[in-house]
Amino acid sequence: MNQYDQKLVDFIKKNNIKVEHLIFETSCHSVEEAAASANAKPEDFVKNVCIINEVKDELIVCIVPGNKRLDMKKLAALVGTKKLRMANADEILEKTGYPMGGTPSFSYSANFFIDNEVFVKQVVYSGGGSQNSLTKVSPSEMIKINNATKADLTK
Repeated sequence: MNQYDQKLVDFIKKNNIKVEHLIFETSCHSVEEAAASANAKPEDFVKNVCIINEVKDELIVCIVPGNKRLDMKKLAALVGTKKLRMANADEILEKTGYPMGGTPSFSYSANFFIDNEVFVKQVVYSGGGSQNSLTKVSPSEMIKINNATKADLTK
């Protein structure tokens, strides 16, 4: 287990979160790779889209279905500014403590939004801390962990 996986596992245990942490020999960087690794369907996955609000210099994390795209116009309307941009790999590591491609849906400070469509599923797969790990968690647990906002976020 690498340092990122260990950090997430420690957070899960310390906060008694109802989540399963899974580590694979294969890559989970993309939704397709993750689905193959977990022997699951791509529609069972969410991705954590990391956005920088340039007005407040804050991290916004949009948890959206893995097969959908974030609609930046909808997000801009929700947060009240158009000064939004995708976070780069260095910013993701700095602000979440996890590398891009392995960023989990919780365990760091951000303004979290979860797309309404995620709640169609009982359980979803998400980043597990590294490019070879995943978490399996209910959308309701993600809302609770992150004090997240449900919203229409996708195109």
